[in-house]
Amino acid sequence: MEGLCELPEGCIAHVLSLTGPRDACRSSLVSSTFKSAAESDVVWESFLPPEYKSIIATSASPSALPFTSKKDLFLSLCHNPILIDDGNKSFSLDKWSGKKCYMISARDLMIVWGNTPTYWRWISLPEARFAEVAELKSVCWLEVRGRINTRMLSPTTLYAAYLVFKAATTTRPYGFEFQPVEAEIGLIGSESCKRTVYLDIERGQRQQYQIVPRHVGRVGHFTWNRMLGLQASVPAERNLQYPKDRGDKWFEIELGDFYNEGGDQGELEISVLEVVGGYWKGGIIIQGIDIRPKVG
Repeated sequence: MEGLCELPEGCIAHVLSLTGPRDACRSSLVSSTFKSAAESDVVWESFLPPEYKSIIATSASPSALPFTSKKDLFLSLCHNPILIDDGNKSFSLDKWSGKKCYMISARDLMIVWGNTPTYWRWISLPEARFAEVAELKSVCWLEVRGRINTRMLSPTTLYAAYLVFKAATTTRPYGFEFQPVEAEIGLIGSESCKRTVYLDIERGQRQQYQIVPRHVGRVGHFTWNRMLGLQASVPAERNLQYPKDRGDKWFEIELGDFYNEGGDQGELEISVLEVVGGYWKGGIIIQGIDIRPKVG
């Protein structure tokens, strides 16, 4: 190790630039020489996407980003997503790999009946990333689709897509506790991967925090569903996917994953569907679909 520390700082910086953000941060603990090299713009420039300047230039306020160093810029993009595409998407970086992350806003999603006030309404929330989010009032046909070109994603990367949502404040979520939804992800024109997930936030919280369930009476569409004989038996929780708390006042459910080889593969489509059960459902707010590198 003493021999390595005697190398020129520029040489050490070049070596570190071939690793990743995690390794660069760890190496800064080796010595003062390594720390200086690990903080250099040469290293952190290599962790930024090649087209980061053009992406930043399309944001709503590019001048607001800190440019004191490339490391500061990198960390800012990790922790403070920027709005792009006229505010319809957000862009950020994965802090461990530097891979690109996007969230497609609810306004940029295709939501069936989304502009019909009887079924959906558009509201603003201080905790939301975007100017508007979509509140589901009541539907029996749930269909939400989002698309993104694979050229926008980092190559040779396994991505996962997540529906980001929360419970409405005016109406308790209903219709999701006994009816699964179908999630699909894949390139348009190709076979997609499908999975069954549950948007039952309450059960997701019980699983995540081991909360003992409370039996509370339900009214409204839940009662109507039951009167119509549409109530299915609640499935066992083993091996089923439920929402998880993101820690930012929102929940998420993984919809599937996709390996992006790189190049112009086409458009990736992610969808959330419940169109066969006939159940009325509502009481959730959708912020968007998050697409980020899959961990584990």
